[in-house]
Amino acid sequence: MKKIIISTIAVSALLFTVSCNTDFDTDVEDIVVTKGEADFSNYVALGNSLTSGYRDGTLYSDGQNESYPSMLAMQMKLAGGGAFKQPLMPNNVGGFTNLPGFPGKLVLKMVNGALAPVASPAAAALDNVAAGRPYNNMGVPGAKSFHLVAPNYGSAAGLLTGTANPYFVRFASSATTSVLADAMVQKPTFFSLWIGNNDVLSYATNGGTNSQTTGGVTTYTAATVQNGNTNPATYRSNDISDANVVAGSIKGVLDGLKSVGSTKGIIANIPDVTNIPFFTRVPYNAIPLDAAKAQSLNTQLYGPLKAALTAFGQGDRINPVTAGNNPVLIIDNKLTNLSAQLTAALAANGVPATQAAFIGNAFGRARQAKPGELMLLTSSSLLGLDATTNQAATPSSVFIYGASFPIGDQYSLTTDEVKNISTAVKAYNTSIRAMADSYGLAFVDMNAKMTELNSKSGISWNGVRYTATFVTGGTFSLDGVHLTGRGYAVVANEFIKSINKKYNSTLPQVDPNKYSGVTFP
Repeated sequence: MKKIIISTIAVSALLFTVSCNTDFDTDVEDIVVTKGEADFSNYVALGNSLTSGYRDGTLYSDGQNESYPSMLAMQMKLAGGGAFKQPLMPNNVGGFTNLPGFPGKLVLKMVNGALAPVASPAAAALDNVAAGRPYNNMGVPGAKSFHLVAPNYGSAAGLLTGTANPYFVRFASSATTSVLADAMVQKPTFFSLWIGNNDVLSYATNGGTNSQTTGGVTTYTAATVQNGNTNPATYRSNDISDANVVAGSIKGVLDGLKSVGSTKGIIANIPDVTNIPFFTRVPYNAIPLDAAKAQSLNTQLYGPLKAALTAFGQGDRINPVTAGNNPVLIIDNKLTNLSAQLTAALAANGVPATQAAFIGNAFGRARQAKPGELMLLTSSSLLGLDATTNQAATPSSVFIYGASFPIGDQYSLTTDEVKNISTAVKAYNTSIRAMADSYGLAFVDMNAKMTELNSKSGISWNGVRYTATFVTGGTFSLDGVHLTGRGYAVVANEFIKSINKKYNSTLPQVDPNKYSGVTFP
């Protein structure tokens, strides 16, 4: 029932770990660096935020300089690689002051006596760096697979209609071009492609919902799994893309590059997004109660609710709470709305009409979370607040988010929604692997690497252990989705290993310990 906090013990352990002096895993001083069968003289990277170096909830210059393509380019220079140019942001804060929804980077600050990620104000308006073209890093934060082949994705006018992306507007060669077209003009001798994450990620990070704001009131409805709909123009922003759309878009990129002679490169599959801290930080049973509080809730709320729901044949939605950790109360919009029935039942049992209506409306589609269901990182800022004031709960608070009042559908992923995500990721990855083989490209199994990173043992480099644990694991930034410099170095090494294997090159791996992690105040 608390906001995200980073304990001082965990911070101390992290600082101790990274200061250990241990032997390097692989001695690379005597390796002769060769390009093998590849030509790294003009390397171009295509993708989304993970390619751009996005971290801490935004894109900023230091993060871009620690993007995995930038790391790859540095190693490629040892084997004849050329310059690698990126459309750097004008500052180390990020965001756009003239565009809503684009704040600056997250930083750790003391909030109510504990460290918590807090967004910084954006530092500058949307700029334009198109004059500096061509750019080798063509990663565009927010891009889905079909956006890479879409014309007008860099049109400033399209920002008003949602058909363009401000990050591509910054460096697009024209208002009508596409990301692919601007990459093709460069005729890369080697390319990397990592795309498809956002085709399912936006669904996941929004709890399987789409939102609409009218008159200052935001409502949330279930997002759609677009199976069989191959027209992405009809999709809403958080829908899961049809697998054929993703495969067709990636094929379009590969065919476009092939048409200009770019036939050597590397492609990566996408990780199951539910392996990242944004979905693993907050457990489904994040409500700690002592015996007295549990008894009080059972008497005043859970007992009457369960009795009423049982009468409607829905008694399994709510069970009594106990001392210890208890499931979070969530809204599940797939449930039948029993608001009217609950209101009537409560009023008939002596609950004042206003209070009966309040409870009935709140709990019409409410239930307790189940094992395997996921609470989003964003829920941590809500759990434990007084639901009537949105302030920290006090001893007199009756309705507390998560404990005695449900959190919205946009803050959790139900069993069905988790399954939707897993099904889509498997379908996307099957196609990506098949295309790597048919086009003769190197292939990176980033899904397997992220699963390994999310394991208890994680991975080690030069005596330092890295995991997917939020903040203290070293690899994920403060947004819980994107990586730190060290995390991107782990990714770069997976690309390097696959490139060397496919093209018989000997590019040396990078040392993740030399890159930045989370910055503590």
